[in-house]
Amino acid sequence: MTMRQRHIAHLHLHAALTGARYDDIVELMSGITPHVQAVPPGAVQLDLTSALRYFDLSPYDVVQTARLRLKLFYGIDSSAGLASNRMLAAMAADASAPGETTWIRAGQAADWLHPRPVTALPGIGRATADTLNRYGLHTIGQIADIPAATLQRLLGVGSARLLAERSRGHDPRPVTPSEPAEHLVADLVLERDCLDPAQHHRVVLALADRIGGHLRGERRTTGRLALTVRYADRSSTTRTRTLPEPTSHSPALAAAVLGLLTGLGLQRARVRAFALRADDLRPADSAYRQLSLDPGDARAHAVEAAVDRARRRFGPEAVRPAALAD
Repeated sequence: MTMRQRHIAHLHLHAALTGARYDDIVELMSGITPHVQAVPPGAVQLDLTSALRYFDLSPYDVVQTARLRLKLFYGIDSSAGLASNRMLAAMAADASAPGETTWIRAGQAADWLHPRPVTALPGIGRATADTLNRYGLHTIGQIADIPAATLQRLLGVGSARLLAERSRGHDPRPVTPSEPAEHLVADLVLERDCLDPAQHHRVVLALADRIGGHLRGERRTTGRLALTVRYADRSSTTRTRTLPEPTSHSPALAAAVLGLLTGLGLQRARVRAFALRADDLRPADSAYRQLSLDPGDARAHAVEAAVDRARRRFGPEAVRPAALAD
């Protein structure tokens, strides 16, 4: 008995999404297939294998049905990739312009992958790419063609094995449906691509302040933050940090997210959008807090409470951090 060919779709959503709207989109896609995996902050993956018989359509046409539903229900444009596994589908979506779908059919993966730069493979960072480039390895095809022992000498056994599998288009991971974790998301799509580190700094501070206000308004705290940066070429990078203690205090959130931003090293990056996601949410009453003998800490929380009261009365722009003043 032969294994049934899998058909995985990856949809990039070209919109700034709130957490609630993103959850609604995952639910909408569940009307096409029950096998939907959220890929925050702006993508979803669908295993269409079991849905093809139900719709009596080709995999490509089912993807167009999904894109049409996104446009009709939420006015969201999307680009899509269609392939036999999650990695190839995501790469195909990255290669698709808004409104387009790239389909890597069975047997075409090697020809499609080989001319592409090694940085197109998921998990290839700048350091790994620099190492490969120093040895004349610039394309995915070159990685696939070199002996495994050579790649292991360059990168180590674990990294070499994973890279070799990916360069040949292999990805055994299934699409795993799961209930979306409770979270809050604040994001900003810039009017134009931005190279200015000072502007990057201001944006993430504003997002941290917005998340903090939402958390305090809902009497909740977060234990983990994730910062996603989307670049001009539609690629993205995400960094996550677990906080020392659950908090809704904006300065603590700002310090954490600035650490994430610094770690990304965006000095020369052309950035189009930022998204900050707060996970591990819990009621503020049940969250522990390290006792502090610093009177300044108590004053900072008191000032923050006063700012929240002013914003509730006069609007969210009534009081702003000095760093965000025009």
